[in-house]
Amino acid sequence: MPRVSDEGLRAGETKMREAGLAEEAIASFRHYYGQLAAGEEGVVRESEIEPVEELPAIGDLETDDAVRREALDTAVILKLNGGLGTSMGLEKAKSLLEVKDGETFLDVIVQQTLELRRRESARLPLVLMNSPHTRDDSLAALARYEDLPVDVAPDFLQNRIPKIRADDLQPASWPADPSLEWCPPGHGDVYCALATSGMLDELLDRGYAYLFISNSDNLGAVLEPRILVWMAAEQIPFVSEQCRRTEADRKGGHLARSGDGRLVLRETAQTSDEDKDAFEDIERHRFFNTNNLWVDIAVLKELLERREGVLGLPMIRNSKTVDPADSSSPAVYQLETAMGAAVGLFEGSRAVLVPRSRFTPVKTTDDLLGLRSDAYVIDEHRRVVVSPERTRGPLLVDLDPDSYKLLPDFEERFPQGPPSLVECDRFTVRGDVEFGRDVVARGRVEIDRAGEGRTHIEDGAVLEG
Repeated sequence: MPRVSDEGLRAGETKMREAGLAEEAIASFRHYYGQLAAGEEGVVRESEIEPVEELPAIGDLETDDAVRREALDTAVILKLNGGLGTSMGLEKAKSLLEVKDGETFLDVIVQQTLELRRRESARLPLVLMNSPHTRDDSLAALARYEDLPVDVAPDFLQNRIPKIRADDLQPASWPADPSLEWCPPGHGDVYCALATSGMLDELLDRGYAYLFISNSDNLGAVLEPRILVWMAAEQIPFVSEQCRRTEADRKGGHLARSGDGRLVLRETAQTSDEDKDAFEDIERHRFFNTNNLWVDIAVLKELLERREGVLGLPMIRNSKTVDPADSSSPAVYQLETAMGAAVGLFEGSRAVLVPRSRFTPVKTTDDLLGLRSDAYVIDEHRRVVVSPERTRGPLLVDLDPDSYKLLPDFEERFPQGPPSLVECDRFTVRGDVEFGRDVVARGRVEIDRAGEGRTHIEDGAVLEG
């Protein structure tokens, strides 16, 4: 770590003020810059934590109709919507990508919200945390639904912070594209952004008490009244939804307990090399965070005020280059936080075990193909669920990244839509393969045409492992 003075911090603060960012956001940057300058790496060591053995399951939660009605009318659905889907070659909000039956993520989310309102006779506003890159298109998409607006604004903006050069800890400069000098401070920024945008006060003024927060690319994350009733009845300030880890989840963050018994979240980027084996041990660390979170709004407000606007989530130091597409560009640090890590900051936080159906994120075109296929359907409540005709375990799709990673390439190779995967366990493709109409895959299917040029699978073909 290079020796630094206050010069880098002052330069970063000046840059943020000139960009019009709120003082609370600058204070948060100051907090994490200080940790970076002190040589901290944001590591959570295995010796500092203990595994979580068991969690209450959602199916065991009791319901109370009176609590349910009151709590639902004071609940808010908040979706993180700042992502552009650049990993799939998108240049617009990922939530505007067609995901199922001609509808986008946002279409499905809106329909889920309206169906919940109708069924529960509650206000249930839908609020987006946007970035400047996703705001206009996303709000235009919401505007098509005339019955969606209620009594709060439809969105607020996430903050941004300077990328920090790894060699001298100065704010990065990149005249070729000044927008690359900035980065979002991770989804943990949601708590600060709620305050700096005025949304937190607006929700309290309108009589709202609970936030259900999730990512817009996870259509399994539908507001669940049983969790809300549990939270309200037992006055729990923060609830984190967890799933049981499988071999496919070894690389993802997991739940644990600190030495004082508090729940904590450890991400991959917070794990040292010597703790890697323990981190990936799914029998030791059994639960992973879905990023479906429930927050008591008044408690969040009080906690932010007590901490002078800086919630103090654990820092994640991500090493990047200032231009992600140019590995020769200067090395930088992106100072980020994870919103799920707030489970360790709220006194009395709890976690609940939920089924895998509440965690169906789309991070890659592999995920997208599975969701678009007949292995999933949209039910009468507009939830995306595993098809009732599917009797197998989790579907695993593994497409050749050279041919399918970017959405235009992916779409070109499935011009007639996805193959039938309802009877498929694993669908693996290597090489450049184009699929015709009504292709059916059953069991474990592996297609290997690497190095053979473009191969075409004919209409109606039945592929069996």
